[in-house]
Amino acid sequence: MDGDLGDFLRSRRARIRPEEVGLPSYGRRRVPGLRREEVAQLAGVSVDYYIRLEQGRGPSVSDTVLDAVARVLRLDETEHAYLHAVARPRKPSARPSAPRVRPGVQLLLDSMERTPAFVLDARMDVLAWNALADAIFGYGSATPDARSIPRHIFLDPAARDFYPEWPAVAVQCVAHLRMLAGHHQNDRRLTSLVGELSLKSDHFRRLWADHPVRECAYGAKRVNHPVAGLLTFPYETLTIQSDTPQTLLVYTPQPGSETAERLQLLGSWKATTAATNN
Repeated sequence: MDGDLGDFLRSRRARIRPEEVGLPSYGRRRVPGLRREEVAQLAGVSVDYYIRLEQGRGPSVSDTVLDAVARVLRLDETEHAYLHAVARPRKPSARPSAPRVRPGVQLLLDSMERTPAFVLDARMDVLAWNALADAIFGYGSATPDARSIPRHIFLDPAARDFYPEWPAVAVQCVAHLRMLAGHHQNDRRLTSLVGELSLKSDHFRRLWADHPVRECAYGAKRVNHPVAGLLTFPYETLTIQSDTPQTLLVYTPQPGSETAERLQLLGSWKATTAATNN
């Protein structure tokens, strides 16, 4: 995505005060944070080289330079990987494959009778799910667009009630989407998704401009289900070996917890409802 490298570097320069890295601040500054020449000095490159890097018009940059810039800007591990990805984007594949979930993966999902689980692609679209995930999120009756986690969070008004900590969920979603965008810059559907959300959601546009980058590999999330009530889910993610990027996300409620008990009742209610409708 055009401008990502420069925007990212400028956002990370802005959050570091000169005195934090042993430089005099020289009074008031026109913009917060480090100047480009100061980053260049600390990274051991010429000012012109760093300016061209930030403007995205420099030559192929080495790992050594990127690592030095990451050190100066105090990037964490995920941000460091993101910097490498946006500085040296991969060439687009000639024929991008349509995401498909292998039958064996669906069997694995269906075997998880006590844990909600689903598969995501690189755009955070839900590709497959099991019965408990359907009971919580209603993926089985949703349109493909409604199975997009970013669209649900930012474009569905009900999401603010569904997620009690919606502001934190929104930040987490954007940070993870930023990370994915850095590694899949030539994904036109991903670019289109970001454009759509930027046009339709002021909140998304502001968060995207802040350039958060974070991989959401594990954590905890709470949802307020209209039938089961408040549910608290620790979660874990696993990478699926596939022709297209896919991630298995599993919610793992503590055994014997109130959430586990409510989830069991929700599963029974869903099964009864499905049997009645059939």
